[in-house]
Amino acid sequence: MDFLDKLGETIATKGKEVTDKAKEAAQIANLKSQINTCEDVIKKNYIEIGKLYYEKHGAMPEEEYEEACRAIGNAQNGVADLEAKIRELKGI
Repeated sequence: MDFLDKLGETIATKGKEVTDKAKEAAQIANLKSQINTCEDVIKKNYIEIGKLYYEKHGAMPEEEYEEACRAIGNAQNGVADLEAKIRELKGI
């Protein structure tokens, strides 16, 4: 009987450890999901701040933002050119 009691205790202990680890993993996954949500909010707002800055100062940016603003302007011109080519190919 002693052997079966010890076996039962071992199984119960291991089962609790597995359950505890599973709960911990679920909590960590939940926290990581919340972190990702917060980082998405941060990223979205950084983008919005940059967009607002570009709209306000893109033509005359401060020196430290000049290169990025020029890159945005070049990309916008590239998009406009490519869209014009698409319209041309469609015969619009």
